[in-house]
Amino acid sequence: MGRLRAICISEKRGTRKTEREKAVLKKDWGIQGDAHAGKWHRLVSLLSLEKIEAFREKGAEVSYGDFGENLVIEGINLSSLPVGTKLQVGSVCLEISQIGKECHSHCEIFKKMGDCIMPREGVFAVVLCSGEIAVGDEAHILGSGEDVVGDEAQILGSGDE
Repeated sequence: MGRLRAICISEKRGTRKTEREKAVLKKDWGIQGDAHAGKWHRLVSLLSLEKIEAFREKGAEVSYGDFGENLVIEGINLSSLPVGTKLQVGSVCLEISQIGKECHSHCEIFKKMGDCIMPREGVFAVVLCSGEIAVGDEAHILGSGEDVVGDEAQILGSGDE
């Protein structure tokens, strides 16, 4: 089991994401108020807390949101999960849609550190079940057919949704 340690959004693309205590996620849309929400496969970006902390140990002075991540999860090695893995975060269900991404013209973190973890450690997901999340919520990997908790509860993989 993991835990949600940070929620970050930005109202404009290309700007640093800032922390929030709570957020509303909409099925097939993403985080309400975040510039990256919309109809595509990278609705929500996630990073493992442990990967951020390891990068900080190399001397990087980074805050939550600096990598462009929406959610910081402690206790789950997100980048090791295969595409298609389903995660429950609070009442929201996510499905991993992409691992890593191409770094466009090297971000400020790369320019300063000579490295950036988002291209290899960042994970992207689509929202399967709407709901509200808050810092401190539990996060866990869902097994095949496991019940989803939330206002749109379905048995995953049943084909009903």
